Amino acid sequence: MRALVKPEAAPGLVLTDVPEPEVGPGEVKIRVLRAGLCGTDLHIQAWDDWAAEMLTPPMTIGHEFYGEIVDIGPDVPVGPGRDELRIGLGVSVEGHVVCGRCRNCRAGRRHMCIRTSSIGVNRDGAFADYVVVPATNVWVQPEAIDPELGAIFDPLGNAFHTALQTPMVGEDVLITGAGPIGVMAAAIAQHAGARNVVVTDVSPERLELARSAGATRAVDISAQSVHDVQRELGMREGFDVAMEMSGNPAAMGDILENCTHGAHIALLGIPTDPYPIDWGKVITHMFTIKGVYGRDMFDTWYHMTFSMESSRKLREAVRGVITHRFPAEQWADAFDAARSGTGGKVIMDWS
Repeated sequence: MRALVKPEAAPGLVLTDVPEPEVGPGEVKIRVLRAGLCGTDLHIQAWDDWAAEMLTPPMTIGHEFYGEIVDIGPDVPVGPGRDELRIGLGVSVEGHVVCGRCRNCRAGRRHMCIRTSSIGVNRDGAFADYVVVPATNVWVQPEAIDPELGAIFDPLGNAFHTALQTPMVGEDVLITGAGPIGVMAAAIAQHAGARNVVVTDVSPERLELARSAGATRAVDISAQSVHDVQRELGMREGFDVAMEMSGNPAAMGDILENCTHGAHIALLGIPTDPYPIDWGKVITHMFTIKGVYGRDMFDTWYHMTFSMESSRKLREAVRGVITHRFPAEQWADAFDAARSGTGGKVIMDWS
């Protein structure tokens, strides 16, 4: 079968033929239909320090995908129910394979498993014709979720997980960073009933995506300050909720300067290096700051699936984040598009 492989501990990838994987006990085999590109994949292609620490080549990469179940291994419950598996179902997959034995797993906090193994990073992934994954990681999708939408449920889950850290009905929300996850978070905030949703970035293309997703204002932070926008919108006290999606230290400064006392701040963007923040302001303004990683397994999946299933408007807002589509054979062009930093999600067709 075809697979996009990291063949050795060096920059580069290769699309090559590899043996088709065999399904084992407790596992499901999936024919991949669509796959989304992630920043993680770009790190692996470049073979930076993070990739060198995490991967042991050769390995098939890729972890954002949607496909069809083609085989089910022993010890996997099957049946006609909504949450039971059977051949032919369309599914997305949670990319974090957890141990099930650590304290967090046993306490129901599987997204905090200390022994997480990631599909496409620590084990063979989904940039291939077929992939085998644990049945417990398979998420059955309703008919309203087509292959393209299903392929981006991993990053959509990051956006939902970040947005769901605090209620947003009637609140003023600041999102720093209009990458795909930031744009999806803007759509989610509007869906959740926020009053104003302000998104900041410096890319005109990505700011336009944020507007299309429903942002009240999409602000080029190099040309206008958050404080000016806050005043124009009639916000006397500042933002109630903030989501930092960029990893940029200046963005965190904007958040602290423009949030009201007691604001809730969720951090998803990972900075390149450590940076200082004004802890005096955090304390005296009584900010609540929470780091967010991945998805809450599987509560986030319920929230995003049934929100998307019930709202065509939300589905189309999320679909608008997809800006590039390539056949698998044009994987190099897909990586170039993702690396440009100006578009939204990049999807590869493996059907």
